[in-house]
Amino acid sequence: MTTMMQWCRRSLLMQRNSRRLTTTLSNSVDHHLLQDNVLVEGNGYSRLALLNRPSSLNAINTNMGTGRAFAAGGDIVSLYRFIKQGNLEACKQFFRTAYSFIYLIGTYLKPHVALLNGITMGGGAGISIPGTFRLATDKTVFATPEVLIGFHPDAAASFYLSRLPGHIGEYLALTGEKLNGVEMVACGLATHYSLLARLPLIEEQLGKLVTDDPSVIETTLEQYGDLVHPGSSSVLQRLEILDKCFGHDTVEEIVDALEVAAGQTKDAWCISTLNRLKEASPLSLKVSLRSIREGRFQTLDQCLLREYRMTLQAISKQISGDFCEGVRARVVDKDMAPKWDPPTLEKVSQDMVDQYFLPLTEFEPDLELPTKSREAFL
Repeated sequence: MTTMMQWCRRSLLMQRNSRRLTTTLSNSVDHHLLQDNVLVEGNGYSRLALLNRPSSLNAINTNMGTGRAFAAGGDIVSLYRFIKQGNLEACKQFFRTAYSFIYLIGTYLKPHVALLNGITMGGGAGISIPGTFRLATDKTVFATPEVLIGFHPDAAASFYLSRLPGHIGEYLALTGEKLNGVEMVACGLATHYSLLARLPLIEEQLGKLVTDDPSVIETTLEQYGDLVHPGSSSVLQRLEILDKCFGHDTVEEIVDALEVAAGQTKDAWCISTLNRLKEASPLSLKVSLRSIREGRFQTLDQCLLREYRMTLQAISKQISGDFCEGVRARVVDKDMAPKWDPPTLEKVSQDMVDQYFLPLTEFEPDLELPTKSREAFL
């Protein structure tokens, strides 16, 4: 379940498993239903909005959506169908709504807590990681696997991945590899960690708070948290070689560095990372690397605005149809054999990459965010 809670006098946002995501609190309300995908309940102190799309692993749509996932990202199957039908406006509306909501979460003045239990990927990470507190569990699985479907890490990923230590952000963006809850805390994606069995108690204790003092909330999270460290097989134990390889300027240089390291050491991590890069869309790799590098020097609103422009290029199919082909191969037909266009890194021109980062034409409205009333942060 993904949970959001807010208080009458103060405010705290909680999101747990695949079920809770908060909105502003009015006075005491009874449990009621909003379009089946969002269940809202509340009492004199708090209101909860429950995301309710378990069959889709809480894939996010414009209604928002219990099960084993916090949120597995955006509803890419619906987007795929919209594109196939020529209904690009529906796609644009989805991304405008999602990115605007992420901006509101990321600039929310009162502290809130995301309980990241289960699959936390793509848009699911976008609606939680920019927030104040993120608690991961032993069941949390994080990834930004967009390059494997011919897309780019979006939903503020270029903002939060670019701020991770060293070049972990580039590694996660280009490989789509997973991190567990312990690794999320170690690299800064999560602020706290707890075993799944403690979550009901944590939620109960947070629900009793009537203050928005961050120090009180943090004390509560620490009181029921667990102190953990990444295991010996974790990628975080390979930061020296990771930074050496993924710190290069181009994707080609990153691949070359990994090939040299693999040849010299026969290291299994280097070999598996190379294989992972070969699965991804070559165009997506180059676009995503540049996105992370630019995001490192941009505010949240600037990252979301740029990602929106990039997204419109991806769904328009004017440069490449890799997004539809990636979704077809991995989610629709599930043959796991996408035919990327261009098929190799060498055939991805600089002009193709540049077009993803151009301003939109005068006939295409840009993403509008409430930056005057809700200032972004670096």
